[in-house]
Parts: sequence; C-alpha cells; structure tokens
Amino acid sequence: MRIKTKLTLGVGLLFILIVLLGMVGAVYIHFLKNDTENILLDNYNSVIYSKQMLQETESHTNFAHFEEELRLQELNATEAGEQKINRELREHFEAYRNNGQSPADLSHIRESLLELMTMNMQAIEQKSQLAQDTANRATVWIAVTGTACFIIAFTLLINLPSNISNPISELTDSIQKIAANKYDERVHFEDNNEFGDLAKSFNTMAQKLEEYNSSNLAQLMRQKTRIEALINNMKDPVIGLDENWKVIFVNEEACKVTGMESQQMIGYSSKDLALDNDLIRLLLLNLDSEEIRPEDTLKIMANGKEGYYSQEVIHIEVIPTGEQLKELVGHVLILRNITEYKELDFAKTRFIATVSHEFKTPIASMKLSLQLLENKRIGDLNLEQQNLVAGLKDDADRLLRITSELLNMTQVESGNIQLNILNTPVEKIVDYAIMANQNQADTKEITLKSMIELSATLVQADAEKTAWVMTNLLTNAINYSHEQSVIEIHVYQQGDTVVFSVKDFGIGIPPEYLSKVFDRYFRVPGTHREGTGLGLAISKEFIEAQGGTIRVQSEYGVGSEFVVILKKVATV
Repeated sequence: MRIKTKLTLGVGLLFILIVLLGMVGAVYIHFLKNDTENILLDNYNSVIYSKQMLQETESHTNFAHFEEELRLQELNATEAGEQKINRELREHFEAYRNNGQSPADLSHIRESLLELMTMNMQAIEQKSQLAQDTANRATVWIAVTGTACFIIAFTLLINLPSNISNPISELTDSIQKIAANKYDERVHFEDNNEFGDLAKSFNTMAQKLEEYNSSNLAQLMRQKTRIEALINNMKDPVIGLDENWKVIFVNEEACKVTGMESQQMIGYSSKDLALDNDLIRLLLLNLDSEEIRPEDTLKIMANGKEGYYSQEVIHIEVIPTGEQLKELVGHVLILRNITEYKELDFAKTRFIATVSHEFKTPIASMKLSLQLLENKRIGDLNLEQQNLVAGLKDDADRLLRITSELLNMTQVESGNIQLNILNTPVEKIVDYAIMANQNQADTKEITLKSMIELSATLVQADAEKTAWVMTNLLTNAINYSHEQSVIEIHVYQQGDTVVFSVKDFGIGIPPEYLSKVFDRYFRVPGTHREGTGLGLAISKEFIEAQGGTIRVQSEYGVGSEFVVILKKVATV
C-alpha cells in the first residue's frame, strides 16, 4: 500500500471517529436535557402547586391563592389520571366554598392534593431513572468511541513514524556511503510504495555512479586533452589561474607574448613569475584593479614585432554541490590582439592631422583676403557685397574652428597631449574665455556675469588648454541660451580644488542624453546647432589629462551647468 494511501486511511478514519464521538456526545446531551426539562416542567411544578394549595388549606385563609394555584395545576396535567384528580379537586373545592366550608369537603381536598403529589413524585422517580439510563448509555457510547479513537491514534503513533523514518534513515546512511565513494551500496525496500520507487531510483543512480567511477578517469583525460587543444588553437593569449593565483594552463600565444615556456609557468605561482616577467606583473596589477577600461591597451613585443592588446579578466565562480553561495575557483586572463585595429586608428589619426594641418594655411589665407576686402582703402563694398563677405568670414571661422578641433582630437587620440602645467591665475583663464565670446554674447544681448572668490586665485593647470575648455563651454552656453538672458561664470574653492562653473538658463539637456554629452561626435538630437560634436569630448580629455574632472548638471527647459574641477595651488 502506498504511504499516501496509508496516511489518508488512518487520518481519515481517525477524523470520522472524532466526528462520531462529537455527534454521540451532542445527541445524548440533548436527550439528557429533554429528560431534565420534562421532570422540571411536568412533575416538579405540579408538586409545587400541590404543596402550596395544601398550605392554603392548613392556614384557613380565604383561599385567594388556592384558586390561582389550582388553575395552574389544571394547565399542567401531564400524567395519566392527573386530569381526573384535577377535576375531583375542583369539585371538592367548589363544594367546600359553596357549602359553608365544610370540614368533610376540606378533607376531600387534602386527600386529592396528597394523591396528586404522590402521582407526580412517582413520575419524577421514573423519569429520573430514565435520565440515568440515558446518561449510562451516553457514557458507554462515548467510552467506546473514545477507545476506538485512542487505539487508532496509538497505532498511528507507533507505526507511522517508524514506517516513514526507518526507510529515510536507511536511505540517509546509504547516501552518506555513496558520498564516501562506496558506490556498491544498495538499498532494499520491498514495499510497493513511494520508498520502493525511491529505492529503485537510488539503486539505479548508484549503479551508474559505480560505472562512471570505473571509467571517468579516461573520460576526464580525453576531456582535458580536448580542452587543452581548444585553448592552444585560440589566436589570443590565454592564461588560467586557480583561486590561489597558481598557473593551471597557458596556450602557445601566451607563451609567445610572455617569452616563457609552458613548463616554466604551469604549476607555479603567478606572483613568483611576476618577479622576473614584466608582462605577467602588469597583468596581475590589472587583475587586482576593480575595472579595466577598454581604452587601456598594452603594447607588447612578440616575435620581434610590436603589437597592441586589450586585456579581459574572467573571474570563474561556481556553486559547490550542496551549497547555495558562489565560490571563486579561478581567473582567466585573455589578451585580445587589436594591433590591426590600432594601426587603422593611427592611420586615421595621421590622415585627419595631415588634412587638418593642410587646411589651416588656405583658411588663414582666406581670412586675410577677407580682411583686405573689408579694408576701405581698397574700395567700398555695396550692401550685397558686404553681406557676402560677412558670410564668407563666418564660414572661414567655422572651418578654422572645425580644423582646430580635429587637430586637438588627433592630439588626444595619439596620446601626445603636451601639457604645460603652471600656477595659473584664475582671472587669466576666465577673462580670456569672456573676451573670446563677448561679441557673440553681445549679438544675442546676453550678459556674462563673472564671480571669482578671492581664495581661488591660483590653479595648477595648463593655461592655454584650460582657457580653450572654458571658451568652448562658454560658447556652448551662449549658443543654447535665449536672447537677453544671463550666463553665470562662478569660480570658488572646494577643499584643495578650484571649481569653475558655467551656468546658463537656456533650453537644457534632456535627461536621457546627459550620459552621452562627452562622447565624440555626439550632438543632442533636435538642437539644430552647428558643430562637430567634438568640443566637449576634447574638453574632457584636456581636463582629465591635467588630473581634473568635468561634469554636467541640467534640467530640460531650465538650463545647464558645466563644472570643471582642478587642483588648487597649495599655500605655504
């Protein structure tokens, strides 16, 4: 029989008996209640009425209450013959009251009352015996039902836990033996129930484990050889470390870039190898760092050729059998060869630098020619010619600005940013930016409001590049501000740094684009402003190259605030 069936039958039968016990108790309690009420209502009241009427006859009063008690007794005639006695009592009472209260009639009244009391007392005794019999039957049935419940419950208490716990204990012992590599262990449950099914499944599992244990070594060796072949055929250098940083595998490409043989690395601590190998030491330093940026490339000499590699670190975590938390079991270092992409990037940078440099000469010549055309000594220009010259001048300025940005970008991409960090007055940087943008601000009737705190007078910065950044920020603020508005340039000290703030009250930047404003070639969609999208990217590179930071805060429709933070000159 199945365990579930046993539990259902046992608990179900016990439930039925408990319900039956409750029903028996309720039924017999109801019977006892009826018997008791019959005694009280039928006979006890008649005895009380008879007793009170008897007292009235002995007191020789006017029998005022006798009439009332007699009327109640006539309404309470419940025993056989009681109605007849009530009529005789009524007749004697009427005769006594109409015949001048004869002693003979009074004697008849008393005899009738005694007979009435005797009848009801006998009825009370009979009904009391019936109630006693009902109580005895209730006791017997409740005892029988309770005994049956006890026997069933006791049987379940003795047999059910052992029927469930004994197979579980046996199965637990067998599992522990299997865990101890004793794969010949078997369990035998003959019952045709859940434990029997579990025993069959367990024995099947143990048999398969025994078969696997006898053959897994060869399989593991084949799997190990296959994995080693896959790793060796990878074109990227791969180094595997365990949780203690010991080298567990390397491929041929890794041996080439490190200049070491696999026998010199596998099985040895990478920290010990780093003492004599600069590349391994650099890889371990990057392994310790929390984040490896994609632009952090490694320049490595391999096979007599210089190459560029990006490092990727994969931390291997597994959940051990029977556990819930992950456990670090090793690291995989992968060097991806990006030499080809780097060479293409260099070629692009050189091309842009060359083209931009070549553009500057004709653009400068164009500006000089435009200045000559504007000189009145050469001749006066009519209104249409003046408009054409003004348009050409704007286009030339725009081309010159784009060319300068491209040259700056090539400088950034090549990593050849030339910095001349000096103790630079803050006023010099701010005044240059304001002067460079004053005409543009006057055109839109924008007020440039400068606020410089006295404590922030000197800053450690490259004056030229920082002024270029401030000029670019101020130009953007003017472009995106409304006419007749205000732009605030605020410079103040914050700890050991100096904060440059350029705040406008223009259209602002939508929140979904805030994280992209410093990306190269990015322009906020829908602004319809001229530009290459390089200004903020170059500004970010220039400021970070000086050890500073730049960030933006903006609320769409309210305005934007660009903040540049640089180191303050330490005072003695």
